[in-house]
Amino acid sequence: MSRAADLITFDEATSAEAFTSRFGTPDDATARLLSAVVCHVHDLIKEFRPTQEQWRKVLDFLTEVGHASDERRQEWVLFSDLVGASALVEEINSRRPSGATPNTIRGPFFRTDTPERALGSSISLDGAGLPLLVEGRVEDLDGLPITTAEIITWQANAEGYYENQQPDLQPEFNLRGLFRPDQDGKFHYRTVRPAGYGVPGDGPVGRLFAQAGYPLHRPAHLHFVVRAPGFETITTHIYDAEDPRLGEDALFGVRPELVHPIEQTVIDGKPASRIRVRFVMVRARPGRGK
Repeated sequence: MSRAADLITFDEATSAEAFTSRFGTPDDATARLLSAVVCHVHDLIKEFRPTQEQWRKVLDFLTEVGHASDERRQEWVLFSDLVGASALVEEINSRRPSGATPNTIRGPFFRTDTPERALGSSISLDGAGLPLLVEGRVEDLDGLPITTAEIITWQANAEGYYENQQPDLQPEFNLRGLFRPDQDGKFHYRTVRPAGYGVPGDGPVGRLFAQAGYPLHRPAHLHFVVRAPGFETITTHIYDAEDPRLGEDALFGVRPELVHPIEQTVIDGKPASRIRVRFVMVRARPGRGK
């Protein structure tokens, strides 16, 4: 019998099978993932039945995203963030027991060279904004203090911009700091209340989502990385409970346990705000410490 009789004819009913059959038995994880992606793409094409012109627009968009990405800007990362893929990968890979602080995505504005600062000092180097006192504690699931922790924090300013977005307008390392807790696992520092902001809307990804009417907002928040020997590193946000856009976070980072109220207080005899946070760490499992 001719080998042609064993061939799968490519048509609408068999398109996905025709592709996946060429892998044989896809034992490789990459082959399995590629097969699944292609099958989903074929299903979408069959469901929406685009014209050649419409499909060309899809390819043009993908091409434009690639051209807009470089070492300073990554539109594909933005796309992954906006569709919830980044948050989902983080969720799958950082599940923790009840009571532990959950992870969120780190975002694009983290710096590895954040300077260490003394407890009680201010990370607002230009003093622009409403004063905010941050008080916190690092502990384990039993409530015992973790005194060996490092707390790295960074945030947007009162206008919604990070220091590395405005190198000519903000001081170097503005609104960034690394702190070490005291013998009770506590830390505190001064800053200013951050503003929420819109994710970049000037590139192909932002334009597409804006055209579709998708919210491109991030509610006001503080970023933290908390790490300690023998414990899983926490990468997370703390959100301002007063922000009206908590339900529209474009990067899907808001969780009830990460939303904290802002209290009124006094700093240096002047009205200010205060937020209290608690980070609960879990013991590291092999390969999960970083």
